[in-house]
Amino acid sequence: MSIFEVIMLLCFGAAWPSSIYKSYISRTSKGKSGVFLIIIFTGYISGILHKAIYNPDWVIVLYSLNALMVFLDILLYTRNSALDRQIN
Repeated sequence: MSIFEVIMLLCFGAAWPSSIYKSYISRTSKGKSGVFLIIIFTGYISGILHKAIYNPDWVIVLYSLNALMVFLDILLYTRNSALDRQIN
């Protein structure tokens, strides 16, 4: 575990609640990128796998929380994309 890894995960993790809130309230996928969200999610899953296989420690919890928030944002993006298609 590195203190810098912890700080990175805390900083990234602090940004996701506002993104989720914006996705939930706006009810549109405009301004969001599904590909970007999937890339970020894949990165967190890779971090979880690395921690689980090579360097298990408690930081896996931070990776998991971040991955969960990104997954929630992906679900909201999917919902909002469907809403956007209904309007158009």
